[in-house]
Amino acid sequence: MCQGKGSLSHNNREFTAKNIDPSRTPDNIIFKQQDLGEAYHRLFDGVIANYNAKQKRNDRKISDYFQHLFNREPSKSVITGANKQKSFYEDLVQIGTKDDTGVGTPDAEIAVACLKEYMEDFQERNPNFYVFNAVMHLDEATPHLHIDYIPLGHFFNGLEKRNAMARALEEMGYGKGANAINRWRLAEWKVLHDICTKHGFEISEPKKSRGYSFTTAEYGEYKDTIKALEEEKSQAENERDEAQAELEKIAQKRVKLDDIDKLETGRTMLGGKVTVAKDDWENITALAKREVASTKQVRKLKKERDEAVQKYDELKDKYNTASEELSAYKKKEKESGLFTREKLKKETARISREDELSRELRRAKAFISACGLSADFQQYKYNSTTRKKTLE
Repeated sequence: MCQGKGSLSHNNREFTAKNIDPSRTPDNIIFKQQDLGEAYHRLFDGVIANYNAKQKRNDRKISDYFQHLFNREPSKSVITGANKQKSFYEDLVQIGTKDDTGVGTPDAEIAVACLKEYMEDFQERNPNFYVFNAVMHLDEATPHLHIDYIPLGHFFNGLEKRNAMARALEEMGYGKGANAINRWRLAEWKVLHDICTKHGFEISEPKKSRGYSFTTAEYGEYKDTIKALEEEKSQAENERDEAQAELEKIAQKRVKLDDIDKLETGRTMLGGKVTVAKDDWENITALAKREVASTKQVRKLKKERDEAVQKYDELKDKYNTASEELSAYKKKEKESGLFTREKLKKETARISREDELSRELRRAKAFISACGLSADFQQYKYNSTTRKKTLE
């Protein structure tokens, strides 16, 4: 579970990337597809009308909320405003990797069922996150969800409803501050964990990020490099073994010079020259030619063997280096990113406590409102704040 890039064109397959199998694109599951501009109009037009009705000066009125925030038309990609406010947010949810839940495997079918169940209740669990686009991709290596939403916060002054992530998280009971989003992710992870457990999946502890300190493309390239090195290493081993086998085969066929010494010879009357029978001479000639050819073949095979051994050693070094680097990345990220079970239990307990306090606060506010004491309560809060600042 991590924050996605927020590309609606990619999510809705308005173009085909190199890691997509177009033949499987029709298998993608679309939960919701709403135009971003249309979503903003639906959420904020009524709020803007109420706000403008209270304004006496025209220069304070807002004609279009999206333009007001980002000074441009809605885009297919995330736009970040001057105050770091985003036009929408995206979360990417995936179970496993292409090595264990790759599309087409039995476990991938279970992963799809888990993700569907998770997505179906996402909006109900997160009422302050208005989901306008959600799709499950089945045309890539592993099934995964892209969930795009607009965070909604409510205010007493100014616009009653706004694009406000911090207020949305607070209203849903995850508190304030930078850790609010982490508390939300941990709660969502627990929901997905329970769903997976019900379907027979064993899920590892949550990570703070994707798990690796490089992009998906970089990680894929890194894994491809290791795979290629493994294949070259295997090929080098085969070549080495074949060369060794051929050397042994040639060694068995090599000419034994002792066979030549066993040939019967005689001396002529002219110059003491040695004579041999015609058949024996032909055998000697054939054996000599075979010896020359065998020697050349042995030299060639020895050279090929030495080159294969050298190549094998180089590939082995490269493979070991790459594997060590990848192991180091994994170890580093695991040490820095994994929640311990003890931390997970404490965080879960704290979330439960904050949920309880949040529910009590909402009940208290509802009681105050029902008794018609909202104005008195606001005045009390104002007086308390003023006294606190005076004491400070």
